[in-house]
Amino acid sequence: MKILVLSDSHSALRFMRQCVDVLKPDSVIHLGDHYDDAQALEEEYPNLRFIKVPGNCDRYRCPPFAREVLCEKVCGVYLFLTHGHNHRVKSGIGGLLSDARKCRAQAALYGHTHVADCHREADGLWVLNPGSCGYGGGSAGVIEIMDNKISACYLVRQADLEENI
Repeated sequence: MKILVLSDSHSALRFMRQCVDVLKPDSVIHLGDHYDDAQALEEEYPNLRFIKVPGNCDRYRCPPFAREVLCEKVCGVYLFLTHGHNHRVKSGIGGLLSDARKCRAQAALYGHTHVADCHREADGLWVLNPGSCGYGGGSAGVIEIMDNKISACYLVRQADLEENI
């Protein structure tokens, strides 16, 4: 199973579409900052499961009941999802990691900084910030699941997708 993780699209849908078409994910996660971009993509790909959380730019772009933090089972694994602004991730990710561990997530996913990062903590917790799919040529994250465990977690950029076309 493959999960595509997007964030900070800021109305740039081209790279998002290219990711779905080339990577062929089973699920798509959008971590906010333009929540309505994810809704538009969801309409274009109705057979995919979409999970969305709003970001700091989404006050008028999402339903008022949209939750800003989720601990969600996706493709058999628990993921902690947030945009990151409420966890003040621009100043550090300690609070984010603490909350992800409390919900026993296998990965903590966040955006907001526009800086792509993918690493694994000493205790095995994956940390993924897909960067911005709307700025700087675009970047995204991919999580691969096998036997209800994360088997791979990595970043993709525009150039990576062009190699696969």
